[in-house]
Amino acid sequence: MVRTLEHETRRTESESEPGSRPEGGTRTKPETEGSEAASSRREHERCPECGGTLTRAHARGETVCGDCGLVVRENEIDHGPEWRAFDSAERDRRSRVGAPTTRTLHDKGLSTAIDWRDEDAHGRSLVPEKRARMDRLRRWQGRIRTSRAGERTLRAALGEIDRMASALGVPRPVREVASAIQRRAGAADLLRGRSVEGIASAALYAACRSEDVPRSLDEITGVAQVGRTEIGRAYRHLVRELDLEMAPTDPRAYVSRYCSALDLPEGVRVKAEEVLEAAKAEGLLSGRSPTGSAAAAIYAAGLLCDEKRSQEAVAEVAEVTEVTIRNRYREHLGAVGVIEGT
Repeated sequence: MVRTLEHETRRTESESEPGSRPEGGTRTKPETEGSEAASSRREHERCPECGGTLTRAHARGETVCGDCGLVVRENEIDHGPEWRAFDSAERDRRSRVGAPTTRTLHDKGLSTAIDWRDEDAHGRSLVPEKRARMDRLRRWQGRIRTSRAGERTLRAALGEIDRMASALGVPRPVREVASAIQRRAGAADLLRGRSVEGIASAALYAACRSEDVPRSLDEITGVAQVGRTEIGRAYRHLVRELDLEMAPTDPRAYVSRYCSALDLPEGVRVKAEEVLEAAKAEGLLSGRSPTGSAAAAIYAAGLLCDEKRSQEAVAEVAEVTEVTIRNRYREHLGAVGVIEGT
């Protein structure tokens, strides 16, 4: 039979010795309601009577021991939805909340939008008169969402960041960081005298560097609408004015992606990282392009592992020149104690 802790007979603290367990009852540990520590303790708490595992009976709002049936807590508040759903479509229909806020949208996703389809709630096409009315409402809705010049500029910049990030395969957390940098630049009035595209490209490049997602400046330039020089100037401007802390890019961050593009085995990747580590110890990476160093290390590792790829192929993947690889790979081989031709 299910028993409740409240119905258990127990002695008062004055009748029991300090630290001893009262007969016929239990001692409870003090908890701070609503604290994360208390919640984590409840997940791993044992039954105070038999030491069994506690389970949550969500339908009754109780915490019950699965072995002896003791109800440890009752009338608990369930913060989840009061409805049930059996598939994602039904969950979407029943849900009364929207998507979480995001910095990648100029309004953080808080505003609403009118659907582009000219259909009513039953899927029937609208008559011409109502279709014209909906077109007018859509136009006014767009004007309301970006009524100020600053909002229109931010919307254009965030759209540019999203476009470039999609082209480069940049994950969403990096897009969030880039959007935050763009917002800070706008708040600090750093866009004056500079193009929206240039600042947006620089913000994405800075976000990739800060989040250790290697994307070279040449790769950013390849999908941007401005030149490499303008992006570089805008990037240095953001770093200086926003006091962004940017550590030097580690060439090893590019090795895995380049090896995958060249269809090289895992052993070559490991060897290339070893070559770069040795080159770093010799001071060969200081002041040099990380993409060029990574390309030279991969070419050298391919020679050492009998998985040679042509200098042209490696240079194309890394977007560097063959001359760069030729000038550096011998130094990298020397760093690991290998002399070419021996």
